Parts: sequence; C-alpha cells; structure tokens
Amino acid sequence: MAALMLGGITLSAQNPKYNGKVLGVLGGMGPAASADFMRLMAVKAPATIDQEHPKIILFSNPSTPDRTAYILGKGPDPEPDLIAGLQTLSGWGADILCVTCNTAHYYIDGFRERIDKPIVHICDETVRASKERSPEGAWLTATLGTMKTGIYQKHAEAVGYTFLEPDAKYQPDIHEVTDLVKAGKYEEAGKLLRKVCKKLWKEKRVPIVAACTELPIAYSYTGLPEDMCVSSLDALADGCIRELYK
Repeated sequence: MAALMLGGITLSAQNPKYNGKVLGVLGGMGPAASADFMRLMAVKAPATIDQEHPKIILFSNPSTPDRTAYILGKGPDPEPDLIAGLQTLSGWGADILCVTCNTAHYYIDGFRERIDKPIVHICDETVRASKERSPEGAWLTATLGTMKTGIYQKHAEAVGYTFLEPDAKYQPDIHEVTDLVKAGKYEEAGKLLRKVCKKLWKEKRVPIVAACTELPIAYSYTGLPEDMCVSSLDALADGCIRELYK
C-alpha cells in the first residue's frame, strides 16, 4: 500500500493499523455536517474490512444553542451544552474528542483545560490543510460568529499563515449559505456560494476555505473545481484518522 498523507503527516507505507482508541464526536451543529463527517471517516479510514475501522461514538445534540447567535448577543450561551456534551462522550469511553462545528471552537478554546481528553481542533487542522494546499494564502469563509471572534486568524498566525478576508459586504451571504444548508436547501445554498466565490476570485484566485461545516456541503453543489475548496470537515476527518492510526 502506498504511503498515506493525512494532515501533513505520512502514515506507514505498510497498511496502517487502528490503534484501538475510541473517537467521541460531538455533533448535531448541524446534523447534515455530522452525518457527512461520519461518511468521511468511513471513506478515509485505511481499512479493508469492518474490523479495521475505528470505534466512534457520535453524540448528535442539535438542541445546543446557536453558537453565532450568542456571540452576536441574540441568544443563550451554548458553552454549558458543549462542556456537558464533551464530558458525556468522555464518560461513555471516548479517548479522543472532536466537534463538528467551527464556531464552537471559540468556546472550546476557553474551557479546553476542563476536558480530560485530547481534542482534535478543527481550526488547527483546517489551517494545516490550507497552508499545504495554498501557501500564499486562501479566502476565509465562515459564519458571522466565527469571523467576529477571529479564531481562525489567531490559529493561522500561530503557524505563520495568513488568510484573505472577504469584504464585509459578502459576510451576510456567506452566513446565509450555512443557514440554507441547515434548512436542507442544498441547491439554493450552492448557487449563492457560487456567486460569492466568483466575486472573490475576481480579486484573487486562491482556494476558498470552508470554515463552517455546512460550507463544504454547499460547495459540493456549486459545480466549481473541487481543488479550489479547503473543507474544514475534511481536514477534521484527516486529523482524527491521523490520531487513530498511529
């Protein structure tokens, strides 16, 4: 078997073996993104039979308050649900944790020390993937909440990487794309995201970083080149596979 590259790390040229650790996934933010993440884990696992796939516990909790709404002062605090969800997964036997929501990581950065298991951080993994794909930079697209926190810029700066930020006039449309996906309106979301991408590429043609787990789903409906999108969901899956097969 050829060497497997995941998140900048080359797994063994021999068939890499699952290390037996249990992955706990806190999802439901939104449900479609969680389902797609589980699909990616099945596709990316270097397995040939069922028994070579990793053990995964998914806690899908769509009742978690909207992460962006709280940041914008329009809703309840989701942090208690996030902490409780991760602690629940740990109690269920998870050895490694991940969360399929980018904006949630703004809160996670504030309470990470309260969680007794390692967390595969979606921002770190996405920055890593973006830096590999486009060293000269990439367009950062995310929810209004994620953009306001500056969490991606902070994690990128830590490794010497810089994102291009879309003009503020594009932000409402980008956020609407995520809402459309949550509402199951995938084709409509794809059309809107396609318009945004085209406008951004008139300024500079570098990849779009889909820094919201709904955005990769929308991008798949744009008809645009696959290699011009860095999916945060894909990057998170790569990071989890790396941790489970080493």
